[in-house]
Amino acid sequence: MVHAAISRIGPVLGGVDTVIAALREVAGTVLAYADWNADYEALLGPDGSIPQAWRDLVPGFHAGTSRAARGNGIFPEFLRTTPGALRSANPGASVVAIGDQAAALTADHPLDDGYGPGSPFARLVAAGGKVLMLGAPLDTITLLHHAEHLADVPGKRIKRVEVPFATPEGTRWRWCHEFDTADPVIAGLPDDYFGQILRDYLVIGRAEQGRVGQAAAVLVDASEITAFAIDWIEEFARR
Repeated sequence: MVHAAISRIGPVLGGVDTVIAALREVAGTVLAYADWNADYEALLGPDGSIPQAWRDLVPGFHAGTSRAARGNGIFPEFLRTTPGALRSANPGASVVAIGDQAAALTADHPLDDGYGPGSPFARLVAAGGKVLMLGAPLDTITLLHHAEHLADVPGKRIKRVEVPFATPEGTRWRWCHEFDTADPVIAGLPDDYFGQILRDYLVIGRAEQGRVGQAAAVLVDASEITAFAIDWIEEFARR
């Protein structure tokens, strides 16, 4: 799973497509967190419902055509539109993948609790996968939402909203629930605590660090960083 700030790599002949090709050559299967451009959420009421006046006007999520969230940089959208790439079905937690294991990793993504069991994140951990931070800020490591789901702590923030799905008959609305990933999972955690977890993990020397072009790169084992983050979150909650 790759989080990339492509501009930090420096000039690359062929641009993002060359980066994707190089990653595929090394890793075989490459994933990225996509999310989607859920601009409609600004219209939601306090209870998470969409006003009736907007119900027929909001474009529904379609795994094959909906754009990856712009805030995640250009890498996920380039990967999504690379021939052969697949995308999981949970809009907000959607992952794009390409390679031999892409279908197994993205299939049957639960529409509720999209970072928990049965998600591409859980499967990445089970498969012995890795996470590469390729010039990306350390606090953008999305796999730690999976750790949030697994951590045994009280008072987790839950978000329940109506989500539009594209169907041949038009937009279908469905209630979905998930941890509120816009904020730390429990009160009191710093906003950038994912970055703090990864920095603490680097201190113990378990990550590989280097450079790709001009970009600083960090490579971590998905299972190890998830277990470390669970312990970190649970220890914070006990303070």
